[in-house]
Amino acid sequence: MTKAISGGVAHKLPTDLRNALLSAPKALAAWEDITPLSRNEWICWTISVKTLKTRKEHVTRVISELKEGIRRPCCWVGCTHRTDKKLSPSQKFVLGRKAASRIGTRS
Repeated sequence: MTKAISGGVAHKLPTDLRNALLSAPKALAAWEDITPLSRNEWICWTISVKTLKTRKEHVTRVISELKEGIRRPCCWVGCTHRTDKKLSPSQKFVLGRKAASRIGTRS
């Protein structure tokens, strides 16, 4: 029997993050204490990376920061995958800057 662990709003809990939470009881307790939106942001922050190395670093950091009492990822634009709300002005700004920088680096 597998232990049920809460997921997010727009994202399901990925296996690697689930396994990390199961191996860290203090982080798991913190995970279950935060809101579904907070869990969603941690999940999205973890899966929205380009390399496996960075993803592993994010999973490790989620566990570490939950143990420290941090309830949301810091300095992150937020989940852009939610369909139940529009992008905020700050999300649009950051995403616009990212797109502009990618255009500027192409040759």
